[in-house]
Amino acid sequence: MQIFLYTLISSLFLIKSITNYEKLGGRILTIIAISVGAHILVIIIKRLSRFFFKSLAQKSGAKVMSAVSLLTSILVFMIYFLAIGYILKSLGISLTAYVASASVIGLAVGFGSQGMVQDIVTGFTLIVSNLIDIGDMVEINGQNGIVQSIGMRFVVIHNAMGAEIYFPNRNINIVINYTKGYVNCIVDIKLPEIPDVRGSFDELVSKSVKSVFEKYPNILRGGPLKEKIVKTSAGKEYKRIIFKIWPGTGAPIETTFRQELIQELKTIDPGYTDWMISVNYEIEKEKVKGSN
Repeated sequence: MQIFLYTLISSLFLIKSITNYEKLGGRILTIIAISVGAHILVIIIKRLSRFFFKSLAQKSGAKVMSAVSLLTSILVFMIYFLAIGYILKSLGISLTAYVASASVIGLAVGFGSQGMVQDIVTGFTLIVSNLIDIGDMVEINGQNGIVQSIGMRFVVIHNAMGAEIYFPNRNINIVINYTKGYVNCIVDIKLPEIPDVRGSFDELVSKSVKSVFEKYPNILRGGPLKEKIVKTSAGKEYKRIIFKIWPGTGAPIETTFRQELIQELKTIDPGYTDWMISVNYEIEKEKVKGSN
């Protein structure tokens, strides 16, 4: 889009050098018609792409959606590229010479964007290699989020705060794909030795777990909460609670939730200490990518 606007403005300046004023009006109208037509066509393609996205999200896999995203980006570029060529043709510049300059070297040098070819190749590689697809939970260059689009120049993800993060394809170095779409935050809570206080203990734990959903909804990835009793070989029993969370967002559970729960459990068992509640993480694996 920036290249298109730059060329359009440059073309209008070139018109000043034309002395045949009878042709000037026609050329201006031609340039305006090409510019408006190209922009309208791009809007139509983008709207059709969003429409197909909604349909594909229900009927097809993420791979098809990723391919459509990349294809849309390429089509938009081609429309603007051809529009520039016809604008230059209306100013007397050979269209053949313009198209010939669109070789790999011509694009990189002529538009001053040597990384463009790298972006395009990397975009195709990301899809073909099955590295990431639209809808995947990923970590790219240290940033976590859900892939929203894979374009000719950028991969866009949404993070836990709802922000959009844009990664130039050529700058993507390290990718982690969380195939389940979440990380398990495992909280092990040692059960009291005295059976009589188990009821009060369970009630306090349930209230504290509920407070996590109320206070930190942005770190949770939804889904049913898992609870079970774990007994070690040493004979100690733990209540295991598993939260499904965004990668890298477990700090509130490690700190605030854990410390508050310890203080509350001390009201039942004064001997309850810090080591009796531990927080760990686990990434669930699946054999087939995208399955539940």
